[in-house]
Amino acid sequence: MAYWLVKSEPFKYSWDRMVADGRTHWDGVRNYQASNNLKAMEVGDRAFFYHSNEGLEIVGIVEIVRTYYPDPSDESGRFGMVDVAPVMPVKTPVTLKQIKADPLLQSMALVRQSRLSVCPVSDEEWARVCDLAGVGVPA
Repeated sequence: MAYWLVKSEPFKYSWDRMVADGRTHWDGVRNYQASNNLKAMEVGDRAFFYHSNEGLEIVGIVEIVRTYYPDPSDESGRFGMVDVAPVMPVKTPVTLKQIKADPLLQSMALVRQSRLSVCPVSDEEWARVCDLAGVGVPA
């Protein structure tokens, strides 16, 4: 299993909406590196759900439930999307400020490439953030 982080602006698509929907497609990605990260995802992988622009915090965990396929909103045909479903909210949101201050998370892609909307998370980073979020390491 691989781990990821996906960003969403809460005013466009919030964690609460993710939970209410029960499943959604993660579309609209137009950055090649983020798109390559979507292509690398497999069914069963987990991702942190991060509120960007407002909140700036990890608020939940989602599971990849469908691998990369064409994004119909991309007229160029170059970009795709995956489907995700909520797994659980975190008990304690983990803020970007906390992540930046934690020596174990200094190499996290969220810190190094702050504008990247879909990024990988190492096993060690995943375990540390789960610990900070009060959720253990979900199976």
